[in-house]
Amino acid sequence: MTTKIIGVLLAVTLWTTSSFAQEAEVVASGKYEFRQYCALCHGLNGKGDSVMRNLNLLAENPPDLTQLSKQHGGKFPFWQVYRIVDGREPVKSHGTPNMPIWGDLFAMQGEDGGLDSETKTRGRILNLVYYLQSLQEK
Repeated sequence: MTTKIIGVLLAVTLWTTSSFAQEAEVVASGKYEFRQYCALCHGLNGKGDSVMRNLNLLAENPPDLTQLSKQHGGKFPFWQVYRIVDGREPVKSHGTPNMPIWGDLFAMQGEDGGLDSETKTRGRILNLVYYLQSLQEK
């Protein structure tokens, strides 16, 4: 009986540890995407305090991305953020609806045709959105 309990506890520990490691990897990948494509306008910490804003080079100030959950009743608007990044939900400061910046850019960078490039594009966007979720202030 004791052996079974130890086995179950070991399995749960390994599963939990592996789950946390995977989550950390996803967030790290999203952080990379954010730094490459978003930080210029939204700032390194996502608070909107960027070089572009400080030089008055933006028509509108970028939002503080760490406050999205607070602005939505304590719940991170995961799929709304996803649609903004992939271009299906236009944002005035990201350009016209004909120019969904990041979704199209990610797709072009992964263009090798077929389902694999579409899956990679979606994965990059998901990682970015998970990273933004991790930035939320309580």
